[in-house]
Amino acid sequence: MKKTILITGASSGLGKETAKLFQREGWNVIATMRNPENGAVLQALENVLVTRLDVLDLGSIESTVYEGIQRFGKIDVLLNNAGYGAYGPLEASPREKIIRQFNTNVIGLLDVTKALLPHFRVNKSGMIINISSIGGKMTFPLGSLYHGTKFAVEGISESLKYELEQFGGEVKIVEPGGIDTDFIGRSLDVSNDETLIEYQPLIGKIMSAMQVLFENASPAAVIAGVIYEAATDGKDQLRYAAGEDARIMLANRRQYDDETFVAGIKSQFGI
Repeated sequence: MKKTILITGASSGLGKETAKLFQREGWNVIATMRNPENGAVLQALENVLVTRLDVLDLGSIESTVYEGIQRFGKIDVLLNNAGYGAYGPLEASPREKIIRQFNTNVIGLLDVTKALLPHFRVNKSGMIINISSIGGKMTFPLGSLYHGTKFAVEGISESLKYELEQFGGEVKIVEPGGIDTDFIGRSLDVSNDETLIEYQPLIGKIMSAMQVLFENASPAAVIAGVIYEAATDGKDQLRYAAGEDARIMLANRRQYDDETFVAGIKSQFGI
């Protein structure tokens, strides 16, 4: 029997590439997105169900899980991929943006996960793969909101692993570095208030450096390959670094103490 994966945020970038990879490997794919009209390429593929799921809409989550099970009989893997990055000085971030960042990257992930848990528990199997980031283990300036959500994903995932093991389930975390998608243009939400003059030099340096950092980004297909590895390697492994830049940065974070690492980040960004 073919295995089935449900992917959130599959309309473009990493989610779309991952959906295509799993489909090529013979899986059933439930490719979810806020606007299914953006999923025409995936809809044309065999054994792919494109459906609406907004992680902020509980009704859409529940209906997607039901529809996916009705279509394919069973869901074996959940990939929590939907998310974006809110950057900027905290002082310049409107409260509604703060709430939206955490609702999307954390509460939405929890809601989708919780919707699948009864199905996994009854089947005594099932895997949750959460897309974190190197930003879940270390931070860049101006990312208090984004990094806050990714640190939360790391803690949620690690703790949840104990729970799912009680019925044969698994939890894995994929930690990409830069991904060669339109993250800066489409998935980066920057807040600023130019009257807060103390922050402006920092903002200018960080945004310029972001462009340089993404010049070494991994293609989305490379990160998708790591996701496929996590889903199929049969290992009791929690974390998977994804991309050469991620492996280097995470190794450095483990190696150095806080003061040394922070000094290195400051040097890298010229601050």
